[in-house]
Amino acid sequence: MKTTILWDHDGVLVETEPWYFKATQISIRTLGVCLDKAEYLTDMASGRSAWERASELGATNEDILLHKSKRDALYQDYLRREDIDIPGVVDVLADLRHDFQMAIVTTAKRADFEIIHRRRSIKDHMSFVLCNGDYPRSKPHPDPYLTALARFGTAKAATVVIEDSERGLRAAVAAGIDCVIVANEFVKGQNLSAATHHISQISDLPELLRAQARHAR
Repeated sequence: MKTTILWDHDGVLVETEPWYFKATQISIRTLGVCLDKAEYLTDMASGRSAWERASELGATNEDILLHKSKRDALYQDYLRREDIDIPGVVDVLADLRHDFQMAIVTTAKRADFEIIHRRRSIKDHMSFVLCNGDYPRSKPHPDPYLTALARFGTAKAATVVIEDSERGLRAAVAAGIDCVIVANEFVKGQNLSAATHHISQISDLPELLRAQARHAR
């Protein structure tokens, strides 16, 4: 029976992925990389950085650090200005917190995460948040989810991961944890066949989990 939910963040709780891609696409262009969405999603699924493409074209480490800094500033500007809310998220979290302990496990940088949640109540429903740098290796490695399991002291069989992307799904599978994929248009077309369940929207999750609980009894 499931007692613990580990939430991905970008694309599941807030719709930030298109803006991160746009900021990266703009910032990397001056290094000679015309990054299209298909290439970006392929890199994302495998954990490869788009900046490796710039390095292969001869960009120096100093060039890459400078343009990454520009990307970060542009992305944070988008986070402050654009509508990144996903309908139904807060209601679902308020519902599920009565039956589950929950945490966010994200590859987002802590600075970006804090900007996103400055005026949102999402993290109030969580026991803790793990951001980039809080675990040895990022998704698609299992480390983020294994770190969260260790912190909760929870068994894999009692845990479910909520993801939207192939990279996150690979991390959950590698960690040996069941994974529910929430459909997201931005990553549509990625290979998500290894998921335990698929749902079309976040509001479908409570009934899915409760149906599983009834079956487990």
